[in-house]
Amino acid sequence: ALRAVFGWESARDYWFPEIRSRLGAVIVLSAALFPYVFLLARTAFCEQSGGAYEVARALGAGPWRRFLRVGLPLARPAVAAGVAIVMMETLADFGTVDYFAVQTLTTGIFSVWLQSGNAGGAAQLAAVMLGLVFLLMALEKLSRRRSRYHQPARSARPVTPIQLSGISAWAASLACAIPFILGFVLPGGVILWHALNTPGYWVDQGLARALVHTLVTGGAAAVICVALALFMVYGVRQSGRRLPRLLLPLTTLGYAAPGAVLGVGILIPLARFDNWLADLVYGLTGHDIGLVLTGSAFAIVLAYVVRFFAIAQGAADAALGRVAPNLPLAARSLGRSAGGALREVHIPLIRGSVGTALLLVFVDCVKELPATLLLRPFNYHTLATRVHEKASLEQIGQAAPAALLVIAVGLVAVLLMAPGR
Repeated sequence: ALRAVFGWESARDYWFPEIRSRLGAVIVLSAALFPYVFLLARTAFCEQSGGAYEVARALGAGPWRRFLRVGLPLARPAVAAGVAIVMMETLADFGTVDYFAVQTLTTGIFSVWLQSGNAGGAAQLAAVMLGLVFLLMALEKLSRRRSRYHQPARSARPVTPIQLSGISAWAASLACAIPFILGFVLPGGVILWHALNTPGYWVDQGLARALVHTLVTGGAAAVICVALALFMVYGVRQSGRRLPRLLLPLTTLGYAAPGAVLGVGILIPLARFDNWLADLVYGLTGHDIGLVLTGSAFAIVLAYVVRFFAIAQGAADAALGRVAPNLPLAARSLGRSAGGALREVHIPLIRGSVGTALLLVFVDCVKELPATLLLRPFNYHTLATRVHEKASLEQIGQAAPAALLVIAVGLVAVLLMAPGR
């Protein structure tokens, strides 16, 4: 359109910034990962006491000075946690950096393994990525090792909001709208436009198979994660021993590992065991069963469980901690076993949290791309891998329906978890 209006005939007649570049990837990742910092920071600012701001104002501090000297330092733990999550998610990302042609450690793992066939080199890159993750976590903790942040014991008076008007109100509204437009309205509108212009791709058999595979793998991983989390957290609470309490947090380390690292760490030993099992069965029965584990969706489900178990474990631990201790004790006094108390007392009381954990794990499984690409069998697609494959081939119209389905899953999760539902 611009070429027709201004009469441009070639790229030498005009200049536009390079989209597929490091800057483009940074903008896209910032827009996509902005909610991680926003949600944690917003909660931290809302929970602050208005008394600290009033003391600062009485000492002559203006609005900006109160923010920089009072509000921001008190919110630092939440902001640091959000930034740490964003950095780990950026380190683990593959789809964005691959589409924007930016070389990272994640893309290096795929190039070394899939293109060069060097599993050892891919494992070395995965070890470097895992080391960077632990380094980021350690640096964040060291940066605030001597800092202490406490809330007052009594109910604190909330911060009095400042009523904006005129240019200030418009500027604040625009600043709040920019992340929403860049992170949702613009990409969602473009994808919706492509999907509506190519309605025939909605009835593609490949899309239907990808949807079924996504529901099967994501649903199975969500159920296994939540069931294992309930069993382990409840068992640790019932045992009352120190060692299980110390070992339980180790089960959440998989969430810090990028998907590509998990893919490498799972596929190499699992493939060896799968080949050994097939040779053993063939030697005993003369029947070749093939690759049962790596030739099916088992490896994908296993990776999802390892990576997202932390979400289910955290939800289960918080939910079981809210159950009054006298209720299960009463059930035990009436002759119920520990398992019976869990089924008849705990689970009915925490079914909302269990449902939320199932939903959160399922949504993350739907979006997971690197581990799925590495561990999927041949010609096995989920919605995420279909979007990546079609977008890589510049077939945006074919990628749009699957992308909209992924967005719809996230929106449904938000609506179901919204307060007052």
